[in-house]
Amino acid sequence: MIYNIAIDGPAGAGKSTIAKRVAKEFSFIYVDTGAMYRAMAYYLLQQNVDGNDSQEIASKCEGADISIEYRNGEQIVLLNGENVNAYLRTEEVGNMASVSSANLSVRARLLDLQRSLAASQSVVMDGRDIGTTILPNAEVKIYLTASSATRARRRYKELIEKGEECNIEDIQKDIEERDQRDMNREISPLRQAEDAVLVDSSEMTIDEVVSAIENIFHEKTGK
Repeated sequence: MIYNIAIDGPAGAGKSTIAKRVAKEFSFIYVDTGAMYRAMAYYLLQQNVDGNDSQEIASKCEGADISIEYRNGEQIVLLNGENVNAYLRTEEVGNMASVSSANLSVRARLLDLQRSLAASQSVVMDGRDIGTTILPNAEVKIYLTASSATRARRRYKELIEKGEECNIEDIQKDIEERDQRDMNREISPLRQAEDAVLVDSSEMTIDEVVSAIENIFHEKTGK
């Protein structure tokens, strides 16, 4: 039996951390949608596509077949059958991904690829429109959130631990502004799917959130 778990929520809610943990607990595939967009960007660069040419990006992106596998516990991003992990974190790829990810044809192509992954194996996928757009038929949908103050404190702690100077009030303001942008964007805005279960992690540890989602999964699926 194949199961899909969709985790949506605002920036800073800990979606990726939680999704990876849940995937590990169930031995599901964690689908790193960001890595898939970077793989597409790498492909476009290999095809010498001009990042300013939206029509060329749209025509070339169909040639990319992108998938994710796990080998010996490591996530492997495959582009037309080749492991491209080593190329995904360069500045050049990041810059192209920033441009190409806004292209409607690229988003449509990756939507098809992400749905294909979810149809062939059990996955956990996180983002802002997974349960509403990408996997509307997912067996389990979670809307993971936390107060803007909590998310700001978490981000502040991360930055301080890295030795960076920051202001917690500015961080909270940025988070709230991003929430507004995500909720009001024209394409696939951030919102809680009607059948998603709300999990507010403001007063919860990572282990408690993972446990809560596991319980929701068992309740929803009977497994």
